[in-house]
Amino acid sequence: MDRNTLTAAYLAEVKRQGISFSDLVGSQASSELLNSFYKGRYLARPLFLGRAELDQLEKDLATLHSALVSLPDRLYGGDIAAFARAVGMNDLQISAVARTRGAAVSSLYRADLYLDDSGFRLLELNMGSALGGMDCGDMAIAHLEHPVLAAFAQEHDLDYVDTMREEVKLILTETGYPQDASPTMVMTDWPSSWEYLEPYLTKYAARLSKLGLDAHAAHIGQLKVAEGRVWLGDRPVDIIYRVFTLEELMESEEAPKLMDPILDAVARGEVKLMTPMDSEMFASKGAMAILSDEENRSVFSAEELACLDRILPWTRMVRPGPVTLEDGSQVDLLDYVLSHQDDLVLKPTWLHGGSGVVLGWLKDVTPESWEKQVRAALDGPFVIQRRIRPVPELFQTEDGDVTPWIVAWGVFMMLGRYAGAFVRAATVESNVEVINVAGGHAYVSACLEEQPGAE
Repeated sequence: MDRNTLTAAYLAEVKRQGISFSDLVGSQASSELLNSFYKGRYLARPLFLGRAELDQLEKDLATLHSALVSLPDRLYGGDIAAFARAVGMNDLQISAVARTRGAAVSSLYRADLYLDDSGFRLLELNMGSALGGMDCGDMAIAHLEHPVLAAFAQEHDLDYVDTMREEVKLILTETGYPQDASPTMVMTDWPSSWEYLEPYLTKYAARLSKLGLDAHAAHIGQLKVAEGRVWLGDRPVDIIYRVFTLEELMESEEAPKLMDPILDAVARGEVKLMTPMDSEMFASKGAMAILSDEENRSVFSAEELACLDRILPWTRMVRPGPVTLEDGSQVDLLDYVLSHQDDLVLKPTWLHGGSGVVLGWLKDVTPESWEKQVRAALDGPFVIQRRIRPVPELFQTEDGDVTPWIVAWGVFMMLGRYAGAFVRAATVESNVEVINVAGGHAYVSACLEEQPGAE
């Protein structure tokens, strides 16, 4: 079956039985871990994926990741610094990447996608450990407590991936510890966001401890480097689980003083960093533009190109000169962008959570303001990207009817395999264009997937 068939069948069953919205949300509403971050904003059902859909998505995302991490070798002769500059990094960020690089790029990433009429389309790729939503397994468990969904899942061979459990396996694998080890790990945030995230990270670390790690939470200013180790108080640290990002290096002149001792300790082998800073380099929207650029197609195989064409929207760095469109025609980039703003979005290569994004089709983005912002972005760390028009999903309302929502799928990949999905959504009626939890308008859920062998 596919997601549309599964969704229609489930909604029909819920309507037939007259189940209330609050009953369907279930115990999410009382979860200390979930409510410390999502503040009670939960969808009334999980999303569904059929087996064939999931297999194709998993294959496409694995191929995308492989193509991304190969770019320095394929296009820059193995020169990481040259690649980093091409995707918009500065010298300070390049230095941080160089000091913490491992033998291989981390396999932990979350693809943020919309589903349009053609299938899944990539909004951005978030690589590394500073990812939200890995508690989606708790959401799935809470949904499945309802007997109607439990029976529906059993009938259709649906189940969920416990993303946090997969996360622990990944951490141990990529830091070189055996699966039965219990290294001391600190989930390490940045001081400026610590007050906001501390309640959630503390509860999250406690959950990871139950899954086998000796996990704690702190901000980077609470760690000390001494006697050949990194310390949290009097506790020696084996793994720093990085919640801070390369963006923090640009926060103030004091930022490198906080980060440099930790990165130097990583370079000396005194502590493991999960994940190394190079993961963000490959997550840059500038890297997406390199993958999308027609000038680079010759370095990819036919199978890779089929994947990239399927999942990547047309994306280009904002540079003057000719570019090729999806139909093969050539246009001047600036002329095309200024005359097609309703179909394009301007994005900074580095910022996350919708920061700095300019959506050309919004009513308050006049042609004059669009042109001003596009011209200001020329030759800077910005990309222009084709607008994705998502197909709405239907969810139950409190009165038993259904209403359309726009869904952003956050699909996790670990060790080359699908590792669960974190769903964020806003109603079509709300006219929210950038769906994120921090903005306070997104409602969240998980995904149930058809298991192998299901018919």
